[in-house]
Amino acid sequence: MANPYLPKWEYIPDGEPRVFGDRVYIYGSHDIAGSWSFCDKVLKCWSAPVDNPTQWVCHGDIFRVGKTRDHEADTDWTEDTSKLFAPDVVEKDGKYYLYAYIENHKGCVAVSDRPEGPFKLVSQYKYNIPDEVCNGGIFIDPGVFVDDDGRVYIYCGYLSSYLAEINPDNMYEILDGTLIEDFIPKEPRPEDGFDTKEKLFFEAASMRKVGDTYYMIYSPNDCPKLAYATSDSPTGPFKFRGYIVDSGVDYPGGNDHGSIMNVNGQWYVFYHRMTNGTIMSRRGCVEKIEILPDGTIPMVETTSLGFEDSLNPYQITDADIACVLTGDAFISERNVFERFIRNITTETVIGYRYFDFGDDFGSKTMEFAAKVRGMGTNCRMNIYIDGVESADRLKTVKTVGTKIGSIAIGHDDSVITGVVDAVTGRHAVYFTFETDYSGWMGDYFKGRSLFELESFVFMK
Repeated sequence: MANPYLPKWEYIPDGEPRVFGDRVYIYGSHDIAGSWSFCDKVLKCWSAPVDNPTQWVCHGDIFRVGKTRDHEADTDWTEDTSKLFAPDVVEKDGKYYLYAYIENHKGCVAVSDRPEGPFKLVSQYKYNIPDEVCNGGIFIDPGVFVDDDGRVYIYCGYLSSYLAEINPDNMYEILDGTLIEDFIPKEPRPEDGFDTKEKLFFEAASMRKVGDTYYMIYSPNDCPKLAYATSDSPTGPFKFRGYIVDSGVDYPGGNDHGSIMNVNGQWYVFYHRMTNGTIMSRRGCVEKIEILPDGTIPMVETTSLGFEDSLNPYQITDADIACVLTGDAFISERNVFERFIRNITTETVIGYRYFDFGDDFGSKTMEFAAKVRGMGTNCRMNIYIDGVESADRLKTVKTVGTKIGSIAIGHDDSVITGVVDAVTGRHAVYFTFETDYSGWMGDYFKGRSLFELESFVFMK
């Protein structure tokens, strides 16, 4: 399944991926399409087979801090307007423990016999640390780690980072004397690689262990990137190693939150992207990554691929899987069945990485069709592979692309068609847009929304 890897109507940001048994699970916040606030009062869980991580199944609501149409709240110290953010789930001695971050309330731990829940409240966190530490007992963005020796750690924080050890006998008590503040420093520390403020901790702590190395994945001040630091101990010190992904380059940016996971022998980074013209309404995305022998993770570009190796240009592509979206254009949801790209102007570039057009099929041309909604302006959609007309139009593309065609769009077209040059092999596809107006009339149409794009397809 392409990015976003869950069904298009599902908004699960802040994803913590976990593999339990033969399935990969995603635990995250739950956003609402078009909302002007983050998150919801429920947590949901999705899972897929590790040998086919395109077949996701929804397990429904697994924990609640407010009454829903089917259940009462799982907590008695929250209100129906309370919200759940960025959870994590770990396995310990055959039980699955959910760590919940509740906005403006003390966080808690819940337990289940199954990784998909439902989860039953165990306790709020118990600790003997000052209330101002760990954000007053909220434990923002808890990332929990069970080490090979059975010891359990929690990492959390917003603007300041905290870690502590959890009593493995009950999984909710913070052990006295184990708190470490600012394990990712608040001020630049060149000797550990944190030589600028942009690399320092913002939020979204997530711990993973690869071999004997501990990887702290987090959102740095340089949002919307995901950064990582490593250590030979779960309590640090940590050394900054680099960035894994930047979800805001050539795309509407906001925050980011995610982690890395090995699924059936392949490492991935899980992250999210914004929709609906806000920094909310976030949808989960995933990219393949590589962990090199020296422990570094080369930064990857964002793509439309998800768990796929390539997209099929001869199947209808929904416009909303774009990984490049510039010039103030954005994805919007019309209803549960329909999403589209709106606010397309002459400054917009829309891109998809990557399509496999296959081998030479003996023709110099092929057809292109797109489903659009005209908005009263005659314009053209230019179709490029591997880049656009100018190398400085995009931050992620440094070469000039090859133009393979240009399709006219009228006032009220619902489907546009045209002939373009035939393409073989694997390529990124980009769209740019222009009008026939020049001079003062061209200035008049600058910034004007030209049409809305819903889907497209190439045809031999």
